[in-house]
Amino acid sequence: MIVAATLAIMVTMALAVTRALLGRTVYDRILAVNVFGTKTVLLIAALAFLTGRPDVLDIALGYALINFIGVIAVLRYFEYGGPEEDGN
Repeated sequence: MIVAATLAIMVTMALAVTRALLGRTVYDRILAVNVFGTKTVLLIAALAFLTGRPDVLDIALGYALINFIGVIAVLRYFEYGGPEEDGN
């Protein structure tokens, strides 16, 4: 059952990468990268369960924190101080 869940997570990761590459707006792309990061955390947790190494979950939690802070930083950058559009 956990193997099927791992494969499903990998399929959704592929869909998130597709959305990140083909997204219409920058917010679509940011959301897809956030989904990919979340699925990566889930994949690490599932693989930790499969291999019987629960100590790897600390790495997954650290990656989740970095993913969250990174997405918030990128959203603030594009909302308040994004690239200038004046062509200079």
